[in-house]
Amino acid sequence: MSDSAQLPPRRLLLRLVALLADLRLAIVLLAVIAIASGIGTAIPQQEPNGFYLERYGQNPWLGWLDGRAVLRLQLDHVYSSSWFLALLAALAIALLLCSWRRQWPALQAALRWGDYRQPRQLSKLAVAETLCAPLPESSLDALEQRLRQQGWQLRRQPQRLAARRGLIGRVGPLLVHAGMVLLMLGAAWGSLGGQRVEQFLAPGRSLELLDRNGRNQLTLELKTFAVQRDPAGRPEQFRSQLRLISSLATPPVPAVSGADNDPEPPQQEAPKSQVREAEISVNHPLRYRGMTLYQADWALAAIDIQLGRSPVLQLPLQSFPQLGEQIWGLLLPTKPDGSNPVLLILSNEAGPVEVFGSEGRSLGQISVGGDPLDVDGLPIRVSAVLPASGILLKRDPGVPLVYGGFALVLLGGGFSLVATRQLWAISEGSGEQGRLHVAGLCNRNLTAFASELPLLLAEL
Repeated sequence: MSDSAQLPPRRLLLRLVALLADLRLAIVLLAVIAIASGIGTAIPQQEPNGFYLERYGQNPWLGWLDGRAVLRLQLDHVYSSSWFLALLAALAIALLLCSWRRQWPALQAALRWGDYRQPRQLSKLAVAETLCAPLPESSLDALEQRLRQQGWQLRRQPQRLAARRGLIGRVGPLLVHAGMVLLMLGAAWGSLGGQRVEQFLAPGRSLELLDRNGRNQLTLELKTFAVQRDPAGRPEQFRSQLRLISSLATPPVPAVSGADNDPEPPQQEAPKSQVREAEISVNHPLRYRGMTLYQADWALAAIDIQLGRSPVLQLPLQSFPQLGEQIWGLLLPTKPDGSNPVLLILSNEAGPVEVFGSEGRSLGQISVGGDPLDVDGLPIRVSAVLPASGILLKRDPGVPLVYGGFALVLLGGGFSLVATRQLWAISEGSGEQGRLHVAGLCNRNLTAFASELPLLLAEL
């Protein structure tokens, strides 16, 4: 049997705690989490399974991970995968144990006033100086006054004193660890309890967001959508005018019983609605009732076509990625029996619309809102093209915890830069035998403290 199997449970638990509290383990976990985050950035997240099977089927990621391996290793949703959350939990436990075993005792030790009574005890400290003083007690008083002027905390006793400064620096590591744990809790909560919906909406269309009970909590209606383009015709900004209608549930109104009538059951008022209008654009999201609405993308939704003397028909457009990155179109039959179709394609809402025959031959162009194009005796006119706004809705309940964690990490990092200094002084003898013994400790930049101490004594 191995040595670990023969250990009693208590000692085995203590060894496990010591392993988890090791700072080197926390550093390794941080490195692994950073690598995993990089993988989550390189591989598109939250896409349908078919996307990964198609994208990495012929060209495996890094040459050895095909689509099935990506799905099996949960690399399609890294930040909510079980192994990534397990890494976060392990790092959180390691930081908490490290704080409990190392940082908290260090803070308690710094809060305690160490009492050195003999000069030989001071000589063993990291920085120690001895000053010849005919009146050592007066020199001790002068040192006390000087330290108070510099903001030191002091504890004076007969023929000796203790001083300390920068205790806030001992709090810094605890705040950093607490902030990181809070940040990871927020990230895990957001991954498990958050919502993400991406939808293309055409002007005049609406989207209903339902809660877990199937009740409508928000209706999102797109009033107008505009694509701003540069002089070369390339899109540079998208703007959506939105109308948000949220239901406000009202409590039941108790019935008032009359003198001769029995109490009636409580009546439920019709839910009231709250309406708000707002605009979103790229890099200018909208935050509303715990949700964030982003202007994520754009597309072409439909085209208004008139065939001969027919009424204007609004037909949906579909994307043709095989023809280009932003190409939309539709197949349009030109005969009543559905034969002799033509392909209409366009790249933006302003046109022009390219028309191709069944053999792939170009038949001409149609200007949006312009003259019709005659195709085998059938005039085809395009009166309008309807763009669609790509709106991304995200609800992340962990955002306050993430922001709070970042604030604690920054605050604790600033406090950690403050050096904690402790100093002791003992007066001994008088006259020619008078001595003032001074020694101190410092947890950061001990060399600077060692050079400042003789300057401090020289001022006495």
